[in-house]
Amino acid sequence: MKIRVGFGYDVHAFDAGPELWLGGIKIPHTAGLQGHSDADVLIHTICDALLGAANMRDIGYHFPDTAGEYKNIDSKILLARTMTLIRDAGYELGNIDATIAAEQPKLKLYIPEMQQVLATVMQVDPNDISIKATTTEKLGFTGRQEGIAAYATVLIVKSCKDGLS
Repeated sequence: MKIRVGFGYDVHAFDAGPELWLGGIKIPHTAGLQGHSDADVLIHTICDALLGAANMRDIGYHFPDTAGEYKNIDSKILLARTMTLIRDAGYELGNIDATIAAEQPKLKLYIPEMQQVLATVMQVDPNDISIKATTTEKLGFTGRQEGIAAYATVLIVKSCKDGLS
């Protein structure tokens, strides 16, 4: 068995126009996030962590923001495609540990639904997805409520039946 770890980080600035999407669900808030897609910063972070663990570059390489086909795309589609990429390479998810950094909105009540939605998209057990929310104690761009940051660490596993890989 081969075990690999990946780390993802992403940020998006607030924008008064769009809806706020985090972890595949719409969150009531006065502003959404700027981005080429739906700007779901948590899903983008998870995609980067998965791709990095599999040594497959990053989300921008596979789903460039210069491609019209990804304009306003639902990030759950990008996550499903990322899972296909890593599974085609022989990997399966072990677990995800993710943190969202935002002063507002408060996210605690939405985390179970995020876990369920992500698990459904990824075809994994919701217990394999840990999501935490924190503030930055009013420090930095997230503290000034200019945007949201997200971090994720993932573990992926590859069965090596022939002893190689």
